[in-house]
Amino acid sequence: MNPDRNSIFKEETTILEHLHLDGDQHILKLKAPEIASRAMPGSFVHVECGPQFTLRRPISIMRANKEQGTIELLYKKLGKGTAALAEIETGEPLSLLGPIGKPFAPHPERSRPLLIGGGVGMPPMVFIADSLQSESAYKPFVILGSEVPFPFPVTPSQIVIPGMPDGVIGSMPLLEDWGIPSRLSSLQGYPGTHDGYVTDLARHWLNSLSDEERNQVELFSCGPHPMLEAVAKLAKEYNLPCQVSLEEFMACGIGGCAGCVVQIETPEGPAMKRVCVDGPVFDAATVFA
Repeated sequence: MNPDRNSIFKEETTILEHLHLDGDQHILKLKAPEIASRAMPGSFVHVECGPQFTLRRPISIMRANKEQGTIELLYKKLGKGTAALAEIETGEPLSLLGPIGKPFAPHPERSRPLLIGGGVGMPPMVFIADSLQSESAYKPFVILGSEVPFPFPVTPSQIVIPGMPDGVIGSMPLLEDWGIPSRLSSLQGYPGTHDGYVTDLARHWLNSLSDEERNQVELFSCGPHPMLEAVAKLAKEYNLPCQVSLEEFMACGIGGCAGCVVQIETPEGPAMKRVCVDGPVFDAATVFA
């Protein structure tokens, strides 16, 4: 997708389902055929949370069904805007701008994608996994971390993963149904999850691979800044390519205000890039040089 403002649509959508989960987490399913037909893993939408709010809120797309014309969003209630969004009921309209942003780009020669998502950074990892379902050349492994209850029932996995510590069998049911292995990590002691950081669990898996298998790994990640920094450091340690999706406060969300710029290393030297349209996906080595 060309991350140009001409490819971004304003779409008046309808809320088909609005789930309210533990930890102030919510999932929206929306009828949004224009956005669904163009969304790619890593894309996000800018959501109008109510007429009382001047600024929209950026939310990552978790799933996009082009045939049904629907998208799904996972968000966490953090401020007044998302608190108001949480009050909107099924059947009501919701205004979106999207899809926005440069997507993730898996490389075919790297057939073992390692997808690492933390908190509200989990949705893009689900989207990538969904996009790889029909690609038999890829063997993705998903690691998800959360310090509040996971926004899905944690279920014991039936898929054996080498290198996992004893008792780490918790998985995301949706990924399990797709035949895509996943494991969970948290410091909260949730049953079946790894008691530690997502990067610790990733290191267990990477160390279980042969050199040939490890050379087929590419990392993809979205989550809090400290987690992304740790994932970038892990990728550098194992000399593996890594793409990260950054989370930044945004005003316009379409590249006009330059309020979400970050410094990126380029061959010509440091440059300021807009997270909304130049990203949110960047090469981790250019962000965490």
